[in-house]
Amino acid sequence: MRRDGSSSSRNSREESVVVDCKRHKSSCGYCKSSGRTSTSHGLWAHSVTVYDYQDLLDRGWRRSGSFLYKPEMERTCCPAYTIRLKAGDFVHSKEQLRVSRRLQRFLDGTLDIKKPDELIEEPNTSKDACNHADNEVLSLSTKDSLSNNSEKKNEAEQITDDLSDQIDNVVRICMKSGEFPSDIHLPKASVKKVLQAKRKLLVEGSENLLYSTNIAFQIAATIRRGQSCDNNQLRLSRHSAEENELTPKVIAEKLESSLSQLAETSGLLIRACNGHINFYSASKQSSSDGSVQVQTVSKEPAAGSPSKRCCFKKSSEQPLAKKGRLEIRLKRSSFDPEEFALYKKYQIKVHDDAPDHVSEISYRRFLVDTPLVFVPPTNDGSVPPCGFGSFHQQYVIDGRLVAVGVIDILPRCLSSKYLFWDPDFAFLSLGKYSALQEIGWVTENQNYCPSLQYYYLGYYIHSCSKMRYKAAYHPSELLCPLRYQWIPFDIARPLLDKKRYAVLSDFAILQNGESSPPDVSDNVKEVQHDDGIHQDSNDSFMGEDEEMIDHESESSDDESDPESSGLTSVDIEDGDISNILIGLKGSHFRYKDLQPALGPSERIYLESQLHRYMRVVGAALSERVVYSLG
Repeated sequence: MRRDGSSSSRNSREESVVVDCKRHKSSCGYCKSSGRTSTSHGLWAHSVTVYDYQDLLDRGWRRSGSFLYKPEMERTCCPAYTIRLKAGDFVHSKEQLRVSRRLQRFLDGTLDIKKPDELIEEPNTSKDACNHADNEVLSLSTKDSLSNNSEKKNEAEQITDDLSDQIDNVVRICMKSGEFPSDIHLPKASVKKVLQAKRKLLVEGSENLLYSTNIAFQIAATIRRGQSCDNNQLRLSRHSAEENELTPKVIAEKLESSLSQLAETSGLLIRACNGHINFYSASKQSSSDGSVQVQTVSKEPAAGSPSKRCCFKKSSEQPLAKKGRLEIRLKRSSFDPEEFALYKKYQIKVHDDAPDHVSEISYRRFLVDTPLVFVPPTNDGSVPPCGFGSFHQQYVIDGRLVAVGVIDILPRCLSSKYLFWDPDFAFLSLGKYSALQEIGWVTENQNYCPSLQYYYLGYYIHSCSKMRYKAAYHPSELLCPLRYQWIPFDIARPLLDKKRYAVLSDFAILQNGESSPPDVSDNVKEVQHDDGIHQDSNDSFMGEDEEMIDHESESSDDESDPESSGLTSVDIEDGDISNILIGLKGSHFRYKDLQPALGPSERIYLESQLHRYMRVVGAALSERVVYSLG
């Protein structure tokens, strides 16, 4: 297809055609500011090729349906950095491995599905719910629920996994009750087995120490970081914020108290010791390898006894006997009534949306509509078997749709857009599980399409504690908002700890031995994409970014912001606009060929818009993407 200065008529589905929506200011879904403090540049896309959209991602753009948007990083209240992971370099954390094992155990029928979150609150429930968490049925998968041929290693992993799950359940209750901050993404517990050799080195009486966790230290450190970054946004209860400093020791003691029911039913003694939570054998009959028999108990008040503050739904004492089947189906983006029903259930139960606000129209606009031009598969190694475009990845367990991941598959990445799941299966952590599957998909499909290297997790907002979980997918990189270079997260983090907006590549340049950052105007280049040498490659988890877009936001042409003085990322490519591709009345022109037909006032106004447009998309894309004037 020709892209020269001559006028020509084109098939709009074979090229990128956008309408400039200019700057948008809206309320922010992250910091919940009262004013319109979120600032971005918007484009409405009639069509976008997957190759152009890939390059837009690498300049900090994202899409919500057919609306493309890019935060104006120096102006917006919550700067959003594109984050990606090179799939081949991905290193699983223990928590991520635990998620995979838990789902497999569920399918195998060895996971006890009496979930602690099946709480039914009574009218007289205490406000201090954390201190009464011991009323929960803290049940564990047991040795008896495994086959007799199970290896002891797998048995020990199940016990540590289940102990970790019980601590996580208690932490969630403490967050809901206000004992712990509710708007910080707290770390998951990781209970570890204490080796017999180490027990001998500890103090007398530790011979029966089986398991231990330092989760209290991790929670305390996370809360301190959150308080330093979001000092005015933490919502602590009066009891915890004013009366108790959440030190590791205090946190460990709170958790120990709340786990008392577990101590009664599991055959374990639980003690908080200087911030650690230790699990001891209740008797001296534990085996030498540290395994322990843990029983599943359902405790109900005796007849005539006072009602407990919390009661529980009954469920079968026996694990699932029949093995379940998980199917993962990839289909092109289209409206599916079953998917919409699941999306509505998810939005209402998980995000507390009003039922009348979850309409089919809004669902289609948000997650079904796509401007991406589908590219069918080829046999030359340049396109994967599914093709390039927008897809819905369905997760089906025994014929029941339990989750849907909305993704874009592009020449160099899988970009995660959104995930919605069945709240009845929340105990399976399907958001995390789907992310692991998407990373695995990229790795597997490199055999068919070597250019597929990366997994894009959406936006990372360091000033929003709930978004920091994305950095747990290691090793990740953030996009520098000024030079559009990819910077390892470990290098970028110290800068973001100090201020919300940072030129990430400055720190990388200094680390490489240069005395000072070079002049940006002389050094900014388009990111070079060599398929053979990529350095790196995204509640839900990913992809809850798009949910925060306010489509009713106001447009603004105001350039008078105080921060706009001096060099910013939108000033660095204010170059020659003569080759920008213009679409007008079905024909296409280079601006230099259209310019003579414009009057003075029209030319001044249009050129100001074209300069701003070229800054946000870059010179190369401005010459490929059709800038539609109607």
